[in-house]
Amino acid sequence: MVTVFVEPTTSSTSAQHSADISLAHEVVARVNAAWLKWRSMTGVLCDKNIPDRFKSKVYRTVVRSVALYGAECWPATKEAKRRLSVMETKMLRWTAGFTRAERIRNEKIRERFGIAPIAVKLRETRLRCYDHVLRANEDTICKVGLDLKVRRKRPRGRPKQRWLDTLHADLKLAGVHPDQAQDRAKWRQKIRKANLATQRD
Repeated sequence: MVTVFVEPTTSSTSAQHSADISLAHEVVARVNAAWLKWRSMTGVLCDKNIPDRFKSKVYRTVVRSVALYGAECWPATKEAKRRLSVMETKMLRWTAGFTRAERIRNEKIRERFGIAPIAVKLRETRLRCYDHVLRANEDTICKVGLDLKVRRKRPRGRPKQRWLDTLHADLKLAGVHPDQAQDRAKWRQKIRKANLATQRD
């Protein structure tokens, strides 16, 4: 199911401010939910007798999935990516049994578990969702919502990051074009970013 966000038809800045607050609350809610799931799995994730490969799979399939639930509809703000990255770094450090005082680089910990940065997986999630929308029939709600233009007076100040703005940047980074969406296998191959050290993610 694809959620479609439509901007309100108002000329005031209060609506834009409300949208920012709503996104911030959603990110915090996802982070908190992921922490609850991580704590419930500490018997596995923090057990030194369990192989790192199994811990990695548990984190990717159980914990990270909770953190990214519904995230395909978020605009990629710096604050959202920062919160998710901080969350993931702490989880992986504690899973590995390292403290900040030990000065182990985050990249080394990622290589150990074979996990790509959560910001990269967030981009992959958005592009996978966008692929579904592009391949949908023209009369479906998600396709109509994607092309919907809402006329309203633009508030003063710098324009806010929109979902489509995020997608355009994602497409450029992944090196794909919307016209390639019909070839699902090729699209998936191009947008998927695994950890090159292990090809585990």
